[in-house]
Amino acid sequence: MLRIKQLTKRFGKNIAVDAATLEVDKPCMIGIIGRSGAGKSTLLRMLNQLEDATEGSITFDGRDVTALKGNDKRAWQAECAMIFQQFNLVPRLDVVSNVLHGTLNRRSTLSTMFNLFPMADIHKAIDILDRLGIAEHAPKRAEALSGGQQQRVAIARALMQDPKIILADEPIASLDPMNAQVVMQALRRIHEEDGRTVIANLHTLDTARRYCDRVVGMRDGRIVFDGLPEQLTTGVAREIYGAGADFSEAATSTEIETLEPRPVKEAV
Repeated sequence: MLRIKQLTKRFGKNIAVDAATLEVDKPCMIGIIGRSGAGKSTLLRMLNQLEDATEGSITFDGRDVTALKGNDKRAWQAECAMIFQQFNLVPRLDVVSNVLHGTLNRRSTLSTMFNLFPMADIHKAIDILDRLGIAEHAPKRAEALSGGQQQRVAIARALMQDPKIILADEPIASLDPMNAQVVMQALRRIHEEDGRTVIANLHTLDTARRYCDRVVGMRDGRIVFDGLPEQLTTGVAREIYGAGADFSEAATSTEIETLEPRPVKEAV
C-alpha cells in the first residue's frame, strides 16, 4: 500500500527528516509523535508532495509518488488530502463553499473563478457536514465558527476529495480539550467507517494512545519508535522526547502508566 524508504529532506545544512522508512500495508490510524522540530510536519508535507524529498522514495500501490509532476502530482494531492493546524479555510466564504473547494482540482478554471458547483456536489458537501455534526452551519461564514467547528469544516473539505489517505498536521494543537476530543473522534470514525488511512501528527502521548492503532515516534528527524500504543512505555517516551524530558509536550510518565490501554490489535 504505502511505502516510505530512506526518505530524507535537507534545508541547507539542516536535516529535517533523516532516512525515514515506514510501511503501511492496510488502512489504519497512525499517530506521529515527537518534540517540535522532530520532523513530523516535514514528513507529512513530503507525503502530500508539498515538499520535494532530497533523497529516498514514496510509493503507493506501486506508484512512485516522488516522481509525479503536473496533473499527476495534483491528482495525488487529492488522493492524499491534507488537514492543517490553522484550518486554511477562506474566512469570508460560507462553510459549504469552503467544503466544495475540495473539488477544485477536478473543476474547470471558469467554474472555479465564478464559484460554480454542480448540485450533486453541493448535496454531497452538506451530507458530509451533517455526518460531522455541523450541517446547520453550512450557510454561515467560516470565520463565524469556533475553532473546533472550523477544523471539522476542514475535515469535510478533505472528504470532498474522496481521498485514500488523510494527513492531519497537528489537527488539535490550537483547540481546547473538548473540541480536540470531537475532532479526534471524527478522524477515528472516518478511518473505521470509510476504511481510509489517517496519519496525524500529535503532541500528546495520551491522544496517540487513545485514538491510534499505531504510533510512530520521531526525534531529530529520525524514526526512533514504530509500534502499538500499548508499547509506549515511559522508557520509550524518554527515547522519543529525550532522556531529560519533563514531558511538557507530551503526557507525564504517570499518565503513560495509568491510561487505560486500548485493546491489543494486530500490528500493521
